[in-house]
Formats: sequence, C-alpha cells, structure tokens
Amino acid sequence: MTTKTLWTCGAVALALALGAVSLAGQSGGSRLVVYGDLVYFFGPGKPLNCTMSNRFTKGDPVGFRATAIDPATGKRDKATQLVVHLTYGGRTIDLPMRDRQTAQQPERDFWVAKWIVPADAPLGIVSYTITAKDPHGHTGEFKPFDVQASQITVVE
Repeated sequence: MTTKTLWTCGAVALALALGAVSLAGQSGGSRLVVYGDLVYFFGPGKPLNCTMSNRFTKGDPVGFRATAIDPATGKRDKATQLVVHLTYGGRTIDLPMRDRQTAQQPERDFWVAKWIVPADAPLGIVSYTITAKDPHGHTGEFKPFDVQASQITVVE
C-alpha cells in the first residue's frame, strides 16, 4: 500500500468515527455506555490486589471497577452515580460506587465498590449488574455475559 492510500484509509476511518459520535449526539445519546471488571481488593501493595478474578471465597474482598461514558461526548461525568446490584441467597443488595479519580491519581478515571463475601453467602453464582445515571438523566447498565463462567462464583 502506498502512503497516500494509508492516509486516505485513515481519513475515511476518522470520518466514520466522528460521524458515529455525531449521530449518537443527534439521537439524544440518552444511553450511557457502562462497562467494568472484577478484581481482588486486598489493598495497595498487597499480593493479588487488583488481580482479575470471578472466583472468590468467603471473606474475600471483591472489587468492582466500572465507568460510564456518554457516547455523544465520549467522556465521563464525575457526577454520574453508579450502583452495583448483587443478587445471592434470595436477596439483592445495592452497593453505591465512588469515583476513584483524585488530583494525585488523575489516570484512575473510573468508579469502585468493594464487597466482602459474607460468611453466610451460599456457594455458587452471585449475579450482578451495574447501573449508571448522570446529572442529565442519561442512564446505562452493565451486565456480564450470561454465561456461568462470567459470573461471580463463591467457592470453598
């Protein structure tokens, strides 16, 4: 491929991407894009801290990290409220998430919540979703893949 062809392909890709963002804004952009992951939250400097997993034992600190992006702007709003909804043992609990970004750590542009697997949690799958709502009324939801291997699993 020539340099001119590469530049042309790049320009077309950029135009398509900008058009998609523009269209999202024109359609109201009322749905936030929400995504996240699961990690151990043992604490800074401790082994396995922030290591991804979905298998936890009773007493383990489950860390939820997530973000919500407005597709119209491609940015997050620090005032957005995110909540983890956990369902296990016949009940659902809600865990509000907090913004992890600080002046000292501006690269941490995501929200976090921590859940310690309780001693009375039954072994097996704990389902969860994360919902988000920004100050402008836009909402979004994250659901992990509907595959058992993708869910939080409490093991012995």
